Amino acid sequence: MKLMHWLFLGIVLVIVFIFSCSPKQETFRGNPAYDSLAVKMYSTALSSGQAYSMLTDLTTNVGTRLSGSPGMEKAVTWAKLQMESLGFDKVWLEPVMVPHWIRGDVEELTVVGPETKRLTITALGGSRPTPKEGITAEVIEVQSFDELKALGETARGKIIFFNRPMDRSLITPFEAYGGAVEQRGKGAIEAARAGGVAAIVRSMTMRHDDVPHTGAMRYNDSVPRVPAAAISLVGADVLSQLLAKNKKVTVNLKLNCDTLPDVESFNVIGEITGTEKPNEVVVIGGHLDSWDKGQGAHDDGAGCVQSIEAIRLLKSLGIKPKRTIRAVLFANEENGLRGAKEYAAKDRQGERHIAAIESDGGGSTPKGFDVESDSLAFPKIARWAYLFDPIDADNIKKDGSGADVGELFKIGVPAIGLRVDPHRYFDYHHSDHDVLENVNERELELGAAAMAILAYVLAQEGI
Repeated sequence: MKLMHWLFLGIVLVIVFIFSCSPKQETFRGNPAYDSLAVKMYSTALSSGQAYSMLTDLTTNVGTRLSGSPGMEKAVTWAKLQMESLGFDKVWLEPVMVPHWIRGDVEELTVVGPETKRLTITALGGSRPTPKEGITAEVIEVQSFDELKALGETARGKIIFFNRPMDRSLITPFEAYGGAVEQRGKGAIEAARAGGVAAIVRSMTMRHDDVPHTGAMRYNDSVPRVPAAAISLVGADVLSQLLAKNKKVTVNLKLNCDTLPDVESFNVIGEITGTEKPNEVVVIGGHLDSWDKGQGAHDDGAGCVQSIEAIRLLKSLGIKPKRTIRAVLFANEENGLRGAKEYAAKDRQGERHIAAIESDGGGSTPKGFDVESDSLAFPKIARWAYLFDPIDADNIKKDGSGADVGELFKIGVPAIGLRVDPHRYFDYHHSDHDVLENVNERELELGAAAMAILAYVLAQEGI
């Protein structure tokens, strides 16, 4: 037994010796100069960043920026002047035709039986108006399209109330949003298909208050176009309780929104031109349009000022990238994506986009980046994760990037989304809560710095 014991111990020692003598696998660190640059970038952003002051100007002096509106027109002028005043190497506008939907000033939902009660709603973006006197009909509550379909003729002539909440048990709020938002996007179509005369949708939020959240909805030419509105969570609960108690509840819905002919708008573009390969481009961007609720601070004023600030930071530190870094403030993300589609479709002779980075998750604490790319490009992006260690944002993973840069991904460009703390985002999203005071200055500035760092190393080293 002793011989076996010493033999076993000897084998273990040999194995340990072999592994201790073998070369260790080093973690990729890239150019050591990037480490100090990243730290300097974070410190500069926190001490003298201008993203928050730009967002203050945008939200207070421009305000909401719905596609086709005077606010969006004013925002285009604002953004172009910002880039020019900050000394971008090139600044220009690219035209795009966008939808022009207006909300109007009548948004009413009144319970008329068995008792009278006013509930808080807002029209969904793109909704048809009701007749001037409104639509008066019974309400039927459903949790899914399948449940609505199963009702058969019972739904005909009714106002369909889609009341499936975002799932609070899910860790990721965007997953909860994805599990409920089809009610908003397709609710009017499914209501009309069932013979309904209008759609009311529980707001896409988990914040329990009396503030409704708007958002885009769609129509299908195969069925009538019925009006659609979002109801606040407080209102949704009241209506659901009335239905549970009385079975038969009648409401009057009034909306005077309208859709006007398309109008011309612009993508606003500015860049710091590459010193060695100017025709190879890294895009950074957000969408300049917003819904006509609140001030469009998180969605997506934050992403726009972060994109401008990222280039300003690079220029302020005297950094000249080998490849071009281009800020693109896209038009019409909220209700059409026409700006992103137009940008991706444009023939840019001699240019090649090597990556596109988007900020459209709000201005909260940066946590990392989500990457859409092929298996060859991903590790060339993810290897730079260590540069974000100082701010605990070193999680770079494969996931969806963003709606605007997603159009570039469709034509083969690696697309990247800045990931931020998501847990408060849907408290504000598309509502009167989306205002400047709900954006933290330090968090916003760090997001801008993170975008600048990733854009710079990709511009230097390529993919």
